[in-house]
Amino acid sequence: MSERQYMRVRADMPPGHVRTPAYLRGKVGWVERTLGPFPNPEQLAYGMQAMPLPLMRVRFTMADIWGADADRPRDTIDAEIYRHWLEPAEAPHAT
Repeated sequence: MSERQYMRVRADMPPGHVRTPAYLRGKVGWVERTLGPFPNPEQLAYGMQAMPLPLMRVRFTMADIWGADADRPRDTIDAEIYRHWLEPAEAPHAT
């Protein structure tokens, strides 16, 4: 079994059309899989020629997102996030 690749979602809050959920910004999850290159929706929204970017499926635990307020801390949520929104990170806790 390969080691998990942990990524932190950038915490930026830029104006305009952004496809990265605000509640995941600054949170750490692991890459469940790479889905391939797709046109950048942030460019498409403004009628620009969209550059293909890697789209990643990133998995987060409820504890990693909501902390002590998580009803079911071990449950997970997957989000598809473009690579330019992700940066390498350490594991948030022992898994």
